[in-house]
Amino acid sequence: MADEAAELEEGEGGGKGNLVKIIGLVVGILLLVALTIGGTLFLSGFFEADEEATAEAAVAALEAIASEEAAAAAAALAGPDRVTIDSPEMTRYEQTYFEIESEMTSNLSNSRKVMQVKVYIMTHYDERVLAHMEKHDFPIRSALQMIMANKTEQDLARPTFREELAEEFKIEINSLLENLTDFGGVEKVGFTAFVVQ
Repeated sequence: MADEAAELEEGEGGGKGNLVKIIGLVVGILLLVALTIGGTLFLSGFFEADEEATAEAAVAALEAIASEEAAAAAAALAGPDRVTIDSPEMTRYEQTYFEIESEMTSNLSNSRKVMQVKVYIMTHYDERVLAHMEKHDFPIRSALQMIMANKTEQDLARPTFREELAEEFKIEINSLLENLTDFGGVEKVGFTAFVVQ
């Protein structure tokens, strides 16, 4: 009987040991599954910042930059602002003058005569027109000298020759500036020196 009681106690103790082993095995499997899921999520970037939100923010920033550039381009196409003078009677625009530094000399077409002029321009726009004139001095001078070289003595004999030449110069300067800078802005061309020999 004592043997039976000992076996019974061993059986009960053995059942508890098996139960602990089963619980340990289940906890181990659950831990292994949890670690596998966590590792997979970590490696797939689940815990990092939301890339979609980051991409949307980047797109929004690029759209903002694009709209600013579009506004700047529209402002550039509109040209520079006119400079105003406050006057009690009316709004007037300030006149700004610029003289092309050196004289331009050219032979008249089919003639031994030489025409030498010194040119100025007038604008009501801001300093950008004058800066463009200085920057593009060489192509402007070249184009004006080509116009001068195509003039004849008969052209020179007309009473309105200087006004016509000034108007041709204005059209040519504005055309060049529009091609080079997208805005002309020259409103008048005149001569500070005009010599034909």
